[in-house]
Amino acid sequence: QVHLVESGGGSVRAGGSLILSCAVSGPTFSGSGNWAMGWFRQAPGTEREFVAVIKWGEGSTSYADFVKGRFLISRDNAKNTVSLQMNSLKPEDTAVYYCAAGLWVPVLTASRWYNYWGQGTQVTVSS
Repeated sequence: QVHLVESGGGSVRAGGSLILSCAVSGPTFSGSGNWAMGWFRQAPGTEREFVAVIKWGEGSTSYADFVKGRFLISRDNAKNTVSLQMNSLKPEDTAVYYCAAGLWVPVLTASRWYNYWGQGTQVTVSS
């Protein structure tokens, strides 16, 4: 079992910044390079969409086009946390943001391959 707990959501004006954090724990999580840690988001009335992902071992990252250059995903191996630095926020970034973990994920951008999910944290960006 893997437990994910997000924090850091809130309300911000357009152009502002927020940092989301995801604490990873549980006996199943080994911190090996085979784990992928993703951030997804879901706005009301829409499907959950991919935001960013980092492969735990090698630290390689991938981003959705709509956040490239604005968001930065990182991980802290010692603390078992994954962070999402969000800059230049836009009203359309408003959503519930979810941290997800998956082992041997074949398609990093597809939510169905991730086995473990956090409870989500609300991000609201006002214009």
